[in-house]
Amino acid sequence: MEMLVDTLIEAPGWDGIDLAGLGERAGRAVLADLGLDAAGFEICLMGCDDARIAELNADFRGKPQPTNVLSWPSEERGAAVDGDAPDRPEPGMAMMPESLGDIAIAFETCAREAAEQGKDFESHVMHLLVHGTLHLLGYDHIRDGDAALMEAAEIRILDRMGIANPYD
Repeated sequence: MEMLVDTLIEAPGWDGIDLAGLGERAGRAVLADLGLDAAGFEICLMGCDDARIAELNADFRGKPQPTNVLSWPSEERGAAVDGDAPDRPEPGMAMMPESLGDIAIAFETCAREAAEQGKDFESHVMHLLVHGTLHLLGYDHIRDGDAALMEAAEIRILDRMGIANPYD
């Protein structure tokens, strides 16, 4: 089976955590939910620390502080109408998959949030990876209708993975 997610670990906090496996599971679950064959796509995932994600957040969003997850879609797929489903990407071939984009996730912020919220660390990371993958596929939470659509997708996908609703 070809890997959907190409994972780069930049921070030692991720040692002992199977971020590559979590990313693969999250990516495949999101694509399956949307009826897309994972064999035609690829995602790049970087496990970093708060310092690195703060740099990225400053560079790309003008917000020089750490955040939990950032995503960079390979192309704009968002819906023109608030609450409509985003445009579906066209798959590549198994030997030349279509890039959906990049995700960066910060260990310290994820660990702190999981502890503060009383959540299992890996379940919290899985939620953030599902969230980031949905962003790559054009989902967003800026407009109300889009936010409702994205949140419902997250809850449905995580439920199928045996993970409780993260918004409860």
